[in-house]
Amino acid sequence: MQSKHSRRPAPARTAASATSAAPWYAHRWPWLLMLGPIIVVIAGIHTTWIAFTRQDALVVDDYYKQGKAINQDLSRDRVAASMKLQATMRYDASSGQLLGSVRSLGQPVGGPLTIKLVHSTQPQKDVLLQVRPDAEGNFSAALPMLDRARWQVSLEGAERNWRVHDVWDWPVQRSVSLTAYHAD
Repeated sequence: MQSKHSRRPAPARTAASATSAAPWYAHRWPWLLMLGPIIVVIAGIHTTWIAFTRQDALVVDDYYKQGKAINQDLSRDRVAASMKLQATMRYDASSGQLLGSVRSLGQPVGGPLTIKLVHSTQPQKDVLLQVRPDAEGNFSAALPMLDRARWQVSLEGAERNWRVHDVWDWPVQRSVSLTAYHAD
């Protein structure tokens, strides 16, 4: 005899129903969908860390004053162009020497000279050298190891009445040639 409350056998579970019955974290798709926002949050935290731990070296305090100084710099470039100044420099990393020569109208330039190597983004790495060329216009100066960088190179006379300058992408460029040109 059968009672009213007889037990029926449980229906067979299929693979599809077993998968849907698993908890959400056991599925691949929720993790894949959450991966994008998680990466963005991690990148945001890293960017914030970079912003607070690095100094902004490219911002100038008195940009108006520097803008006015450009006119003075152009006059020094014009003087260098009238003198037809040319300079070449190369860095010998094995000896730690900056070697070069300076000529004006094909003749060696004498007297003390100032060389400025300005790092493209980190002012604490800027280098200022005082050199005195020999009778043939050649000079050398001790220089610590240069960073891989794009350097602004400037050479000027002791009276600061002329200047030649250019960009030096060291070590891609083994040497740099500074030639005065008329800047109008």
